[in-house]
Amino acid sequence: MAGGAIDRSTLIQLQDAEDGELGLRPELTASIARAAAMRMAGTRWQPQRLYYNANVFRKGTDTGSGGQQEFYQAGVELLGAGGTVADAEVLLLLSECLQSLGIDDWHLVLGEAGLTATLLEPFPPNVRQKVRGAIANLDRIALETLPLSDELRERALLLFDLRGRPEDVLPIVAKLDLDLPQQAALNNLKSAIELLYQCQSKIPNLKSHIHLDLSLIQTFDYYTGIVFEVVSSSKTGQRVLGQGGRYDQLLGLFDPQGQNSPGIGFCLNIEDLHQVLLTEGQLPTETPASDWLVVPQTPEASAAAFAYAGKLRESTHLVRVEIDLESRETEEAAREYARDRRIAQIAWVNAEGLPTIETVN
Repeated sequence: MAGGAIDRSTLIQLQDAEDGELGLRPELTASIARAAAMRMAGTRWQPQRLYYNANVFRKGTDTGSGGQQEFYQAGVELLGAGGTVADAEVLLLLSECLQSLGIDDWHLVLGEAGLTATLLEPFPPNVRQKVRGAIANLDRIALETLPLSDELRERALLLFDLRGRPEDVLPIVAKLDLDLPQQAALNNLKSAIELLYQCQSKIPNLKSHIHLDLSLIQTFDYYTGIVFEVVSSSKTGQRVLGQGGRYDQLLGLFDPQGQNSPGIGFCLNIEDLHQVLLTEGQLPTETPASDWLVVPQTPEASAAAFAYAGKLRESTHLVRVEIDLESRETEEAAREYARDRRIAQIAWVNAEGLPTIETVN
């Protein structure tokens, strides 16, 4: 249903049905686009900012017992908003995620799917997909051995090498014989990068993290504009921590009236993030302490204690509250438990639901 943008060879099939194929989802953007177009079409407020945490299933080259085929992702989708500012919002959010995780060695690699696709159009249809695949997989040897004329081989190698600092790559691209849509795509990419540079006060040294790569081609072929990857070099080797891009024609494939709506999003690859944080010692070593211990003063006060704990949890955005589940002989035993668990406050609740608040020293 995603217009052939998802390679069927990556699907893990469950069965062959008479009216098509049934397989496990290899990504989530198309599923969210379908839900938004078919179930949220009447939503009053635009744009929509959605997030997800879920698993995906993908057939890899290694299909043996050691080959991982289930992966976990956390991502966002910004639907109904196009343009440079929307692109910058998503890219800044991605950068802030990495900053909040304490990851320093990361690079935001930017490309432009629409521009790259049109730059591939001069190649004959019978080899264009092979050129695209060689560029996507960074396989220079395969590119050099394809049956191309000297002129097309030179063009293919030029596209392959269009990566580096934006201030170095953009002038090279500007010298190409670009038509108006290609020039517009290049200008939009340049504007997004300039806007990111202006936000360096929000993300320290953001400029040094940004790289341009017009040979960047994503696995899924529904992207129409800016595309990007976050790459980290750690002790476990280079890892892609996240990826995403703009898809302004995907929602129209699912819309009952065929109406297009812009979209852009990204996902974080949880397993790769975990490995990087693990090797850098960034993972928490202990569970955060609760903020409150709610103690029913008598067995008859248990229901009131549960009710009071619920009020505490609703009192602010995030508050950790636990009920004392033990029938302790003395109040001091409850205090000792709170100290051991680093709980700062105790609420002693009687059968009438009235609490007595105590700060634990």
